[in-house]
Amino acid sequence: MVSKEQNVICMDQADPANIVIFGAAGDLTKRKLMPALYKMVHCGLVHPESKIIGIVNNRTDEVWLSLIKDGLKENLPEPMSEEMWQHFSDMLKMVPGDLADEETYSRLTNALEVYDGRKNAMFYCAIPPQWYGAAAIGLQNAGLVDEADGYRRIVIEKPIGTNLETAQKLNHEMQAVFDESQIYRIDHYLGKESVQNLLVYRFANGIMEPLWNRNYIDHIQISASETLGIEYRARYYEKSGALRDMIQSHLMQVMTLVAMEPPVEFTADAVRDEKMKVLRAVRRIDPDEDKHLSVAAQYASGQIDGETVPAYVSEEGVSPESATETFAAVKFYIDNWRWQGVPFILWTGKRLEKKVSEVVIRFRKPPFNLFDSHATVPKANALVFRLQPDEGIVLRMNAKMPGLTTDIQRMVMRAPYAHEGMHVSEAYEILLHDVLMGDATLFSRSDEIEESWDIVEPLIKSWQDRFSIERYRAGTWNVPAMDELLEGCEGGWHKPT
Repeated sequence: MVSKEQNVICMDQADPANIVIFGAAGDLTKRKLMPALYKMVHCGLVHPESKIIGIVNNRTDEVWLSLIKDGLKENLPEPMSEEMWQHFSDMLKMVPGDLADEETYSRLTNALEVYDGRKNAMFYCAIPPQWYGAAAIGLQNAGLVDEADGYRRIVIEKPIGTNLETAQKLNHEMQAVFDESQIYRIDHYLGKESVQNLLVYRFANGIMEPLWNRNYIDHIQISASETLGIEYRARYYEKSGALRDMIQSHLMQVMTLVAMEPPVEFTADAVRDEKMKVLRAVRRIDPDEDKHLSVAAQYASGQIDGETVPAYVSEEGVSPESATETFAAVKFYIDNWRWQGVPFILWTGKRLEKKVSEVVIRFRKPPFNLFDSHATVPKANALVFRLQPDEGIVLRMNAKMPGLTTDIQRMVMRAPYAHEGMHVSEAYEILLHDVLMGDATLFSRSDEIEESWDIVEPLIKSWQDRFSIERYRAGTWNVPAMDELLEGCEGGWHKPT
């Protein structure tokens, strides 16, 4: 099916299914899930006979439908016609009740549609993680886990736990009810088309693989910088910080895509097996060396887009004595044949100068300057994968300056991922469709989750008892410790432009 309004070709319509959302009146549902489902319905990715069932407490049908409609108006990129709303709302069904009440799951059982004798169901947990176990047990007691009459898939949001122990506990709770193949641990970061495209760049281009190793690459930087502060998330962020919020849960996953070996086939288990090998090869951080391998800092007040913004400790809900990091960087080493000795620097921060996510591959310099001694020394080549915004790749090479000289200038070659007017699917559209199709490639297995927590555990323990933290001016790249962290890395810290 082709949607002319979105200029996108839509294929692989999923079978009819019950799309059940726990927490269907919450912020995630309003801002992300319903807009994604609306667009999927609009271009034919969701079967028209499917039902979107919201588990809602303390609201009437009318109030809930009004909330969903208002959310779509606020969060869709294009105006929604009344006709399209009517078509979409016909697919919506509300089940009232509390997650702790067994009657809620009985009502859900009765609400599920049967399609050709099958009761396919996807359960999306848009609820706090502490409720995942209760929802799973409620579904089990209601007989909604067994797949004799159709598939049952449960989706849970990251972060999975707050450390290794809590991640293992949550995984155990879920696996006590569902088979691992039924559990989809969603990471919206991996749903970005530009992130997925890393695999295509690597394995569909013959020029990449010969250079993709320690012989040619000096170091790799993987980053996610934001201009926003913590907004309304103080309660969560005070317990999390940048290390847990972005590096453990998102950037380490990107690192596995960059560093993994070619899988034997493009299937979920084959890809995840190779990602797991990368995580197992990551050198564990010695607590005595963490100051040389990591940076933690917190934003002070400053200027962003001409407006004064407050310091982190002045944000609503934040303790004035807080030492929570809003900027975190870690230098990892992957001890295997391909990457031995190549630093992987993962960094992220809030209230920085630009909102940019990138993967920067810095190559080694030529072994000898062939040109005149007075000529400019060639800079290291760099390949930049821009994940957001302006998705695409940039290749930085050296070229001769025009004129009677052998001086060298930097030449930049840009290749955008999508041309103007092309539709780039949102992460939740891709991931929800994958769940409906039963494709777990972009979802984390339990062993990946636990291995990544094990890697950052020494830093978590080292940082948890600190009483003070370095600060950087909001709206700048002024994090002095980063220069020290990247000492010896060709070109130093890459500040996105």
